Amino acid sequence: MIPSAHIGVSGLGVMGRNLARNFARHGYTVAVHNRSASRTRLLVEEFGAEGTFVAAETAEDFVAALERPRRLVVMVQAGAATDAVIAEFAGLLEPGDMIIDGGNAHFADTRRRESALRAHGVHFVGAGISGGEEGALDGPSIMVGGPDESYAVLGPMFETVSAKVDGEPCAAHIGTDGAGHFVKMVHNGIEYADMQLIAEAYDLLRQVAGYTPAEIADVFRGWNQGRLGSYLTEITAEVLAHTDATTGEPFVDVVADAAGQKGTGRWTVQTALDLAAPVTAIAQATFARAASGQSELRAAYRGLPGGTPVPLSRTEAARFTSQVEHALYASKVIAYDQGWKMIQDAGAEYGWKIDLAAVAGIWRGGCIIRAAFLDRIRAAYTADPGLVSLLGEEGFAREIGDAQVPWREIVASAARRGIPVPAFSAALAHYDTLRADRLPAALLQGQRDYFGAHTYRRTDRPGSFHTHWADPNRPETAN
Repeated sequence: MIPSAHIGVSGLGVMGRNLARNFARHGYTVAVHNRSASRTRLLVEEFGAEGTFVAAETAEDFVAALERPRRLVVMVQAGAATDAVIAEFAGLLEPGDMIIDGGNAHFADTRRRESALRAHGVHFVGAGISGGEEGALDGPSIMVGGPDESYAVLGPMFETVSAKVDGEPCAAHIGTDGAGHFVKMVHNGIEYADMQLIAEAYDLLRQVAGYTPAEIADVFRGWNQGRLGSYLTEITAEVLAHTDATTGEPFVDVVADAAGQKGTGRWTVQTALDLAAPVTAIAQATFARAASGQSELRAAYRGLPGGTPVPLSRTEAARFTSQVEHALYASKVIAYDQGWKMIQDAGAEYGWKIDLAAVAGIWRGGCIIRAAFLDRIRAAYTADPGLVSLLGEEGFAREIGDAQVPWREIVASAARRGIPVPAFSAALAHYDTLRADRLPAALLQGQRDYFGAHTYRRTDRPGSFHTHWADPNRPETAN
């Protein structure tokens, strides 16, 4: 076979198929391969008119079809399946060739694979691709990890097929080895928080304000025109306005209230614990999904006493809606801020030089959490690349200050009524924890020293100290 393909895609599920079509639509010759050869043939039969495809039934034919340096995108299930495909292709490649993992891989796996393949001269690139099947076809957000040399070759291709905002591509080189997949993981963690916060806002408007799903859809349409404008806000209005064709009931009333998850939210929380990064709003959103699926546990709790419902007049409901908007916005800022700080912490831990402004830039289009205020986040990190928190930026700090009273009233109102708002509450608690002049962690230090002689630090002099608790009058020991 004469090499003719600019890039190849192996794994032609929905995401792989659409990504291959995206490359072809942009003028690239694309080699396509799947373990099931029938799926390869079907893609060419259905979409061959969109561009130039080279169908390959074997791994050998697939590799032979690629121009050097070979660019081979793997779009298969994360984990063992990815390892198997990499092993199949690695022996057929030559130094300088590239394997690009475009799936939702764990960043630690990407680091391991990159190290192993580097020893053989093959470049391994972990590319986080966000936007779902629609984004893969029409323009995703692409977070690329791996060697600089690889991005020099791949970058123009990824930037061409990515989403565009104001003419700028939503693709960037994030950093070495697993940096791209790490940032994609954090994106998905923020996505969990954003979706949970929106769901909590809906629940409050339904249960407290007394609005119907259709009325709440109108509320979200209004919010989408302002500072809460985002893809998730937009589709929330569409979902709430939808009527079930079978029953004629609001769609949300016929859907089971147990949310699924594919694991990236859990990875974010697990990794945050390793980094000691306090992503509490993201964590509570992840736990809320887990709790929703605990049917036996929920049955055991059902019927236990809760809060007191207090009906609102239409005037009161309108005021309450404004308060919810403040609480949703403030909590969303906190959740995004937690994600950005986690990326900073990971950069320090793994030696990644991540441009936080660039991350905000490529998340403005194509990805699930694209939102109007990402332009402001990008501007904040452009002005101060070392910004520790979004709340260090004057505009965000002022908005959080303006949200103080309604934010607290919403959380308190939900508690009085027995309505769960775990993500709202976690975001507010995170804010109060970090703004406090002094935390009860001083007592924790005393407790740890008492039962485990772990020592403590003092406020009046440097060093570590231990109190002899069996004889508290004995002078403390300095370490």
